[in-house]
Amino acid sequence: MVVATPPKMTVEEFFKLHGNESNVELVRGEVVRYPMPGAKHGAICLNAGSIVRDFVRVNKLGRVMGNDTLIRISNDTTLGADVCFLSYVKYPADQRLPAGVLETVPELVIEVRSPSDLWTDALAKMIDYIRAGVTVVIILDPKTESASVFRSGTRQETFEKNETLTISDVLPGFEVPVARFFEE
Repeated sequence: MVVATPPKMTVEEFFKLHGNESNVELVRGEVVRYPMPGAKHGAICLNAGSIVRDFVRVNKLGRVMGNDTLIRISNDTTLGADVCFLSYVKYPADQRLPAGVLETVPELVIEVRSPSDLWTDALAKMIDYIRAGVTVVIILDPKTESASVFRSGTRQETFEKNETLTISDVLPGFEVPVARFFEE
C-alpha cells in the first residue's frame, strides 16, 4: 500500500492559511502545532520581553517583538520567537514592521522552554535560528531557572539564576540577573 505524503508548503502558503493562528510554525514545509504552554511560560516571556525592551528603548537600539513573532528562516520554514530583538542597523527606525512574516533575521531570539518541550526540540529550533543568521539565541529553562546562550561557532554558555547574563555582542552594556526572568 502506497501512502501519499502531503506536498510541502511554502512560507507564503503557510501564512495565507495559518497567519492568524498562534502556536503553529512551518518547519521544513510541514505545519507543526504546539500545545498552549500556560501561565508561567507567559509570565517568563513577558518578563524577558520587558527587560530587553526597556534596555533597547532607553538606548534607542531597535525593536523588540514577542508573542510568537513569525520569522522567515528559509523558503519552507517560519519559526515563532517568544521574544526577538531587531536593531535599527538591520531594520531602520523609519521602516514600518510588516503585518505578516518578519523577513529580516533578528540579532537576538529568546525562547522559553514550555512544559511540553524536549531539549532536542529546543536545540533543533536554536540551530535553525543560528543557521539563518541570528547572532544570539537564549533558551530560558523554567525548571532550572537558567539561561543557555548560543552563538555560531562557540560553545554554549549557561547562566544560573544567581548569575548575571550579559550579551555585549548584541546589546552592549546589557546586564540582568537571570533570576529576574523567572519572577512571578
